[in-house]
Amino acid sequence: MALSARLELRQSQSLVMTPQLMQAIKLLQLSNMDLVTYVEQELERNPLLERVDDSGDGETPVVEPADADMPARADAPDWFETEGAPSSERVANVLDTDIGNVYPDDAGQPERQPLDVGALAGGDWSSVGRGGTGEDYSLESFVAGEISLGDHLAEQLAVAITDPALRLIGHDLIDQVDEAGYLRADLAATAERLGASLSEVEKVVAVLHTFEPTGICARNLSECLALQLAEKDRLDPAMQALIAHLDLLARRDLAALKRLCGVDDDDLGDMIKEILALDPKPGHAFGTTQVQTVVPDVMVQPAADGGWTVELNTDTLPKVLVNQTYYAEVSKTAREDEKTYLGECFQSANWLTKSLDQRAKTILKVATEIVRQQDGFLTYGVAHLKPLNLRMIADAIGMHESTVSRVTSNKYMATTRGIFELKYFFTSSIASSEGGDAHSAEAVRHRIRQLIDAETADDVLSDDTLVKMLRDDGIDIARRTVAKYREALRIPSSVQRRRLKQLAGA
Repeated sequence: MALSARLELRQSQSLVMTPQLMQAIKLLQLSNMDLVTYVEQELERNPLLERVDDSGDGETPVVEPADADMPARADAPDWFETEGAPSSERVANVLDTDIGNVYPDDAGQPERQPLDVGALAGGDWSSVGRGGTGEDYSLESFVAGEISLGDHLAEQLAVAITDPALRLIGHDLIDQVDEAGYLRADLAATAERLGASLSEVEKVVAVLHTFEPTGICARNLSECLALQLAEKDRLDPAMQALIAHLDLLARRDLAALKRLCGVDDDDLGDMIKEILALDPKPGHAFGTTQVQTVVPDVMVQPAADGGWTVELNTDTLPKVLVNQTYYAEVSKTAREDEKTYLGECFQSANWLTKSLDQRAKTILKVATEIVRQQDGFLTYGVAHLKPLNLRMIADAIGMHESTVSRVTSNKYMATTRGIFELKYFFTSSIASSEGGDAHSAEAVRHRIRQLIDAETADDVLSDDTLVKMLRDDGIDIARRTVAKYREALRIPSSVQRRRLKQLAGA
């Protein structure tokens, strides 16, 4: 078979991901906070984009800076001085009016007086501030910044240890304390790295154990609890045996604990109550992690007709426009390469504004459909949450599932029942035992928690009992599913719950 080269003309269709389409997809899945950061970068890069100011009419007056070398105006009155503002007497004499009519913001404000050092030395601080009115006085200016756990321990170390070598070891160990207050350090490796003996490192650790809060710098939970019990003079042999077998306490094996500690039921109950009153993570008293506040993207409010009003949170949405006037003026005198650059900037700016507008419309359309589908949840609560998936929303609004998935990522909705991520409303379905509508998995989990919270020590519900009660409510669910949901809710088994309730009642 001979090989030869030939030309063929074919026509086909294919989906091409253009840079503009990729940009629109990227913007769709960004949260409002990330979107603001992205738009700020585009504003710095693209000279044809400008930010829209909501406070005015969209145009910000440009104030040209005064030239320091500019000579004084010939027609300026003799009271116009560059060293400072005109005094009230000069204004009244020249303009024949009160200073309050000329400078309304300064009306009623006393003239600035020189600082009286003698008055301050005598303790009179009443005149310190803006014109003595105290408008800029704020107690927040005197609030100290939040101290970290490391700084708190370092301050105590400076007082407790004076030996420079031991203090250096102490600083190194403090740097290895985690946020919970535990010392996650290999003492032998630390000693070898610092060129110190193991006994010196252990000596410093013993000093760190005396620091506040009590239990800090412990190497495990048992040591942390032992330090706190020792301070209360409650570390007797029975308590030592209890904290040495915390694994048995976690399994609620009370019989083994009574045998190891040599105590009866009442004494063991009192000991466990003391353990539960201790702080297992003393380092959490010092905030080191900043909590990010969730800002909702969509606001849902009750409407006058009994429905719901869905609107975007425009306060967090960036607003930009294309400066076409500047583009037209610059293009007239631009060179060929400059025109190419301006054309790319103009096209990019147009695509960005259109993508932002399309993103806002898509989010609003998806959120509106979610509210329509989950009207029962908004009205009556989580027990009426309906099963919902991406395809149901996509079919209802005529979009692809991937688009709905991107819209619901990192987006939050503020409702009368709280702030929820949009993905919260998408739950799997559980069939009805009576052939009716399916139940949402989230609603079933909520029902399981309600049943367990209502149980008593004499009537603890097993998983089989929960299955029977749920089926009586019309929910067809298997026992393994109930166990899975219970574990996901961090609820112990019926045997463990019975022991806890008996212990609490002892």
